[in-house]
Amino acid sequence: MDIATIIGLIAAFGLMLSAILQGGSLMMFIDIASLLIVIGGTIGTVLVHFPFSDILGAFNVARKAFFHKANSPIDTIEKLITYAGKARKEGILSLQSVMNEIDDEFFLKGLQMAVDGQEPEALKDMLEKEIEYVIERHDKGADIFATIAAYSPAMGMIGTLIGLVQMLQNMSDPSSIGPAMAVALLTTFYGAVIANIIANPISGKLKLRSASEVLDKTLVTEGMKAILEGENPRLMEQRLHAFVAPKERQSNFG
Repeated sequence: MDIATIIGLIAAFGLMLSAILQGGSLMMFIDIASLLIVIGGTIGTVLVHFPFSDILGAFNVARKAFFHKANSPIDTIEKLITYAGKARKEGILSLQSVMNEIDDEFFLKGLQMAVDGQEPEALKDMLEKEIEYVIERHDKGADIFATIAAYSPAMGMIGTLIGLVQMLQNMSDPSSIGPAMAVALLTTFYGAVIANIIANPISGKLKLRSASEVLDKTLVTEGMKAILEGENPRLMEQRLHAFVAPKERQSNFG
């Protein structure tokens, strides 16, 4: 579970709720009509914008914002260097004995391809193609939440206009002004909350998750290609270290 995401949401909603309660009752900020306009309208416009299957896939991808096990680039490099040394000493088929150590499907696929005798360039091309699909899938998920963030304030504005029209048409009835004004203001409020506390942050977190996953897969791709080419592990480490920040680099050769 991503603690930062959970803490961020609790802090944002907690502070907002605290400010509301200091000024009155929470029920003042609950209006069914406003919720229907913003939530229903946003869902409707997003369904028009994207195919239904893409939306379902986006919410599946969104779980990465809350539940994500990140692979350390340094750990990945260390494994690759170890396997490179083993392959140089015992042959590429010796890597079959370490497959039970790998719990990452992409890494395991690269190892299996190497053991099966795949050519270095062919292995790299196939793994890079899979990385492209991962990027496309993740970008689509992030784009859907960015679209939600764009449409929800717009639906809030539409709700505001509806409330203002109702209020202006009933100025002669003072009792109708309050409910109409509540709809006008609360729809804008709901739209801003959905966009800026939920949708935009999730979109941003998914982009970061995608970048981290792509980095790990790129390291595996470059490393497995180098292993198949019989590259010196020390030189291989230097090349892979180019993908990580200098302060995070740890040499396996002292």
